[in-house]
Amino acid sequence: MESEPNVLEFFNPRGAPYALVILVLMLVLSRLLTGVLQSVGERFSDKRLLIHQIGSFLRFGIYVVGILGILLSLVVLKPQVLLAVGGTLAVAIGFALKDLSASFVAGLTILADKPFQVGDRVTFDGYYGEIKHIGLRSVEMVTLDDTLVSIPNSKFLTDTVASGNAGAVEMMIAVDFYIGVDQDLSRAKRIVKEALTTSRYTHLKKPWSVTVKQVIHENYFAVRLLAKAYVLDVRFEKAFESDITERALEGFAQAGIQPPAILHRDTLPRPDVEKREAEA
Repeated sequence: MESEPNVLEFFNPRGAPYALVILVLMLVLSRLLTGVLQSVGERFSDKRLLIHQIGSFLRFGIYVVGILGILLSLVVLKPQVLLAVGGTLAVAIGFALKDLSASFVAGLTILADKPFQVGDRVTFDGYYGEIKHIGLRSVEMVTLDDTLVSIPNSKFLTDTVASGNAGAVEMMIAVDFYIGVDQDLSRAKRIVKEALTTSRYTHLKKPWSVTVKQVIHENYFAVRLLAKAYVLDVRFEKAFESDITERALEGFAQAGIQPPAILHRDTLPRPDVEKREAEA
């Protein structure tokens, strides 16, 4: 009677050294590629995001080829064995690698659909930062306070993600300023415009604007001046905000423009009002 095939028949111990060599080569090539593309991206900053995107595709290719090479080195492909236990093994591997497979497919979907790419400033699940790496299993994001956040690729298939620059080097930045309703609005607006247009981080070839709206800010009636412009490079986002804010606040101080405050109206009787009331 023919014995049932053993799972160990799949394993080829002689292929272990080759598999180890392939694993090392895969990791070395991936790191080398990342380093080279980072250097090239710094040299050609206007093409930096495109270079990072190409790098993501190349790394995916290295991983796929490497994993296939390791499997072919370690697995003995006997037809009779595959027919006997192939189905059971496939189901077992499928359950074991379910999440990994989902993340892998999601990673390919991200690269194909491009909801974001490496270098983008992205808001996702309460986090905001720059996408540093799109891997087989997860996406790595670095927040503006230098915290590394790892997010499974599959999360991006069901949750909403917002990209601030969508693959471009430039990005629209909005900065709020609040002044009292009794302040010189025209002068305040000129100060904000000057701060916006003279900043070395502003991309003046892109549209910019300063809009005005009356609001309630921290329980005070106030006037909000919203300055919107494109920063030259997303890496200068915070430097841009700081520069604009510093210039505007210095201008407000020199012009004597005050922040929102509680206004005390004059409640004493006025002669002109009393006269009109008497004549009526």
